Amino acid sequence: MEFTAETIAGFLKGEIEGNPGVKVNAVAKIEEGHEGALSFLANPKYEQFLYGTKSSVVLVNKSFVPSGPVNATLIKVENAYEAFASLLRLVDQARPRKQGIHASSVIEPSATIGGKVYIGALAYIGENCIIGEGSSLYPHVYIGDNTTLGKNCILFSGVKIYHDCVIGDGCIIHAGSVIGSDGFGFAPQSESEYMKIPQLGNVVIEDNVEIGANVTVDRATMGSTILRKGVKLDNLMQIGHNVEIGENTVMAAQSGIAGSTKVGKNCMIGGQVGIAGHIKIANGTKIGAQSGLLSPVKQEDTIILGYPAIDMKQFYKSSVIFKKLPELSTKVDSLGKEIELLKKK
Repeated sequence: MEFTAETIAGFLKGEIEGNPGVKVNAVAKIEEGHEGALSFLANPKYEQFLYGTKSSVVLVNKSFVPSGPVNATLIKVENAYEAFASLLRLVDQARPRKQGIHASSVIEPSATIGGKVYIGALAYIGENCIIGEGSSLYPHVYIGDNTTLGKNCILFSGVKIYHDCVIGDGCIIHAGSVIGSDGFGFAPQSESEYMKIPQLGNVVIEDNVEIGANVTVDRATMGSTILRKGVKLDNLMQIGHNVEIGENTVMAAQSGIAGSTKVGKNCMIGGQVGIAGHIKIANGTKIGAQSGLLSPVKQEDTIILGYPAIDMKQFYKSSVIFKKLPELSTKVDSLGKEIELLKKK
């Protein structure tokens, strides 16, 4: 697909500085730009690349003033990063989408299939399932009995959704993820034996949730494990049974949440964060990467770091002391020896 700078500026309601007729047919990082490419500049530390980039068009913030000559055509917008993302979304939506049901797929007679769907090779759809209009199920997707999948969802290859789960509209689940597997529930019977506790609940995923590759979301013991609308989960994550994640919360890769924890809305959780079970995390909480959260977060919009996770300001003060521990240890040992000498005298 090919667009002129004028067309792009019209879509973004931006202002052009340069040639409105220049055409682009690709996107590229500003430091890797080439003729016919569209790039963006939002972070000032990349400004140096603007003056040598070979990209034909660059999106910049309206407040940006170049400090040198620029060969590319500039389009000034309110937020260059958001504008670039909206353009990528437009291009993605313009791609032709597959439709039709592959002959090797298996669909139980009691299932209901909406219009304009794509069901790939060797996919399975169980009894009493509902597949919403416009949804795409790539090869080897498994949908368990009594599961509802909303409209315009995309399930990539190898996604497994167990029985009785509910998936909202516009959800995207990437390859290899498992939704509704049993929660980790075992009752000790002796010093070395455990009895499995049946997991009788389900998973409910609301609208516009995106789940990365190889993520596991366990079904509830009773009731539901819930991902509220707009939640975004990165790859390789574990969400325990009866967890609830609030609206528009985002979590980076390799994080895990233990059972029955309630995460508020608009939270941001870094990579490799571990969150203990049966706690509540307030709205707007931000948790730094590799932190371990063992206790509730009661105050909204708190930023915490470390293990165990503490307030950001306290963490930074403590980190200064951490670096000095070897030096302090040497001083303490020296003082101890001096005290012993004084006692002898």
